[in-house]
Amino acid sequence: MQSITAQTPTAKHAIAYYRTNIGKITSLDQFVGDYRLLSFALNAYGLGDQIKSVALVRKVIEGGVSDPQSLANKLRDPRWKRFAVAFDFKSGPPLAFSRSSSVQMTVQSYVQQKLESDQGAQNAGVQLALYFRRIGPTITNSYEVMGDKNLLKVAQTILGLPASFNAANIDAIAASIKKAMPISDLRNPQVLERLTERFTAMFDLNYGDASDSRSNLAATVDAGATVSAAAAILGGIVASNNQTLSSLASGAGSAGLLGSDLLMSIQRQKLGGA
Repeated sequence: MQSITAQTPTAKHAIAYYRTNIGKITSLDQFVGDYRLLSFALNAYGLGDQIKSVALVRKVIEGGVSDPQSLANKLRDPRWKRFAVAFDFKSGPPLAFSRSSSVQMTVQSYVQQKLESDQGAQNAGVQLALYFRRIGPTITNSYEVMGDKNLLKVAQTILGLPASFNAANIDAIAASIKKAMPISDLRNPQVLERLTERFTAMFDLNYGDASDSRSNLAATVDAGATVSAAAAILGGIVASNNQTLSSLASGAGSAGLLGSDLLMSIQRQKLGGA
């Protein structure tokens, strides 16, 4: 099943442009100078809102990740480190990110990010649950959770922590996160599933029905979550992935990671299991 999102003209054109032109890039100047390529790459790593921060992007890439004091390693948001690893200009030739396997991974990530974003417009809990399932296995320490606003929201919900906390207690909170959801265990699909189910249940309990959630949570989160909608996504995502990844890998069409039938069923559901 093809993704509704990946079938839209905007997504199709963006993917086609990236596939066609990323292999032509030979320098960092070319990369940051091509708005469409840079925008696609940033969006693929959840950094689309940084498209105007070209100087920052340049410094992150130039510094790489091998030096513990590099900018990518010092920034609290772990997405920058993932971005720096993906777009390494010191490897090659050919540059690693222009290889077919890397292009495929970036396109796949772009589609998934867009799907999560689109779901977030309807239901923030579903978006966060999907994000947690995708990123959870890549986390290496609890401080990465605290540096990622989405992961932090998941952890706060699971632990029952307030949306804001005293900066002086960062170490204590990091220890609490590590105890509640041991980082190494997130690579275990069963553990990740249990934590995701706990998150969706707690989010629904805390924020209630979607009809009231946008006004109630405007300052902290876009919408409430639904256990039933999240369960529908999480139950179907693996099967959907198996069907669509081969299509994405071949470049034959822009198949996404969630099927159209699944997405339509989610859109019909209300919060509270109705």
